[in-house]
Amino acid sequence: MDTPKGPAGLDAHLYSIRLDEPLLVLGLRAMLGARLVAYIGSVKETRAVRQWIDGERKPSAEVMIRLRHAYHVAAVLAEWNSPAVVQAWFEGMNPYLDDAVPASLIREGPVEDAANRVLAAARAFAAAG
Repeated sequence: MDTPKGPAGLDAHLYSIRLDEPLLVLGLRAMLGARLVAYIGSVKETRAVRQWIDGERKPSAEVMIRLRHAYHVAAVLAEWNSPAVVQAWFEGMNPYLDDAVPASLIREGPVEDAANRVLAAARAFAAAG
């Protein structure tokens, strides 16, 4: 399976919606790493991420919504940043989010509010260049 790559902005949004679940998780793993995808997906083991990719297991509908939002944000950031920078951005305190950690907001926050806030912060980071 090839890892999907799409440009930031509208294409990132379209990919986050159109990709089937295994391919989306594969792309997200390529950008964030299995450990961070497992964290956002509320599972304890990275094995679950592999199982999602292989179709052996399926994330819940709510988890999939969170993973799709995470993919959208990661794709925006990945347009001009390495996977290491994208991972650090997701894991670090963020001044655009009142020092909250983006991965934690996506995992635990009210999904639409968290996704909107994290995406706005990602766009601000990308614009700062």
